[in-house]
Amino acid sequence: MFKLQKKETIDQSSIYTVPLIAIGCSLIFVFILFLLIGKNPVLAIFIIFIEPLLSVFGLSELIVKATPLIIIALGLSIGFRAGVWNIGAEGQFTIGALFGGAAILAFYPTSGIWILPLSFFIAIIGGVLWGMIPAFFKARFNTNEILVSLMLTYVAILFLSGMVYGPLKNPDGFNFPESRLFHDSGTLPIIFPGTRAHIGFLIALLLAGLMYYLLKRHKFGFHVKVSGESSRALVFSGKSTNYMVYLSFIISGAFAGLAGVIEVSGPVGQLVPAIPVGYGFTAIIVAFLGRLNPLGICFAGLLLALTYIGGEAAQIRLGLPNAITGVFQGVLLFSLLAAEAFTNYEVSLKKMRGNF
Repeated sequence: MFKLQKKETIDQSSIYTVPLIAIGCSLIFVFILFLLIGKNPVLAIFIIFIEPLLSVFGLSELIVKATPLIIIALGLSIGFRAGVWNIGAEGQFTIGALFGGAAILAFYPTSGIWILPLSFFIAIIGGVLWGMIPAFFKARFNTNEILVSLMLTYVAILFLSGMVYGPLKNPDGFNFPESRLFHDSGTLPIIFPGTRAHIGFLIALLLAGLMYYLLKRHKFGFHVKVSGESSRALVFSGKSTNYMVYLSFIISGAFAGLAGVIEVSGPVGQLVPAIPVGYGFTAIIVAFLGRLNPLGICFAGLLLALTYIGGEAAQIRLGLPNAITGVFQGVLLFSLLAAEAFTNYEVSLKKMRGNF
C-alpha cells in the first residue's frame, strides 16, 4: 500500500522552483491543447503571453487587471498562512464594490476630494462585515469556513443584482440594469494619460510593501506563522485561535472590499450586475503561485492578469473559446498543488497487516 509521508527536510529552493515548474507544466498542457483543437500553439502562446507586453495599451491593461488580483491575494495570504481558509473573497469583493459604489452615488452630483476616500472607507467596512459572518460561525459554532464563505459569495452577487435592478438603477438609463456613471470626484485618477491605468495599482504596491514589513519585521508576522504551524503554540504565545480567525477574515475582507471599490471607481465607472468576474477566485491562485509572499504575489498577479488580456485577444484573433483563460488558470492551480505535494511529501510503501 502506498502512503504519502512528509519529508523530514525540504529543499528551500522549492520556494522558487515550484511556481516555475507549475508554469512550465501549464504551458506544455496548453501547447498540446492548441494542437488538439487545430490551432497554431506557438502563435497562440505568443498572442496570450507576449503580445500584450509589446504595447503601451497592453501594459496599461495589464496594470488594470492585476490591481484587484494583487490586493485580494494579499489579504487572502494572511489567512492561508494562519490556516484560515477564506474562499469567499469574491463575495467580499462584490460587497465592497456595492457599498463603495453606493456611497459615491449617494452624493451624486456633488463633487469633492473627500468622496473617493469616503467610498474607500465604506467599501472596506462592507468587506469586513461580510467577512465577519463566516468568521463568527467558525469561532462560535466551529463551522467550515470554506463552505460558509463560498456560499455567501452567491448571496452577495444576488444582493448586488437586486440593488442594481432596484434602488440604484439609473433613472435615466432606459431601464437598463446599471447605475448612473460616477461623477469625476468618484473615479480614480489616471496614471498615464490616454490609458485606463489608475492609481489603484500604486495602492496595491504600497499594500504589498506594508504586508511584507508586517510579516517579516513585526510581531504580527510571528503570530500568523505560529498559527499556521500549530494552534496550541499560538495559545502559548498569548493569542487565541479565534483571535486569528477573526483577524484573518477582517484583513482579507478589508482588502477584498477595497479591491471592489477600486474596480468600480476605476475601469468600470458605475455599478453593474457583471462586476463579479471571478477575481476573488483567481486571487486564490495568485496567492499560492506567489508562495503567500507579498512580493511574489505582485509578480503572480501580473502573470494571471496577462492570461485575462491575452485570452481575450486570442478569442478575437484565433477564434478560441471563452473558456481558454479558465482552463489555463485551472491547470496552473493543479500543477502548483501537485508540484507542492511532491516537494513536501514522498511516496513510501507500507506493508499490509491482517489475518488470513
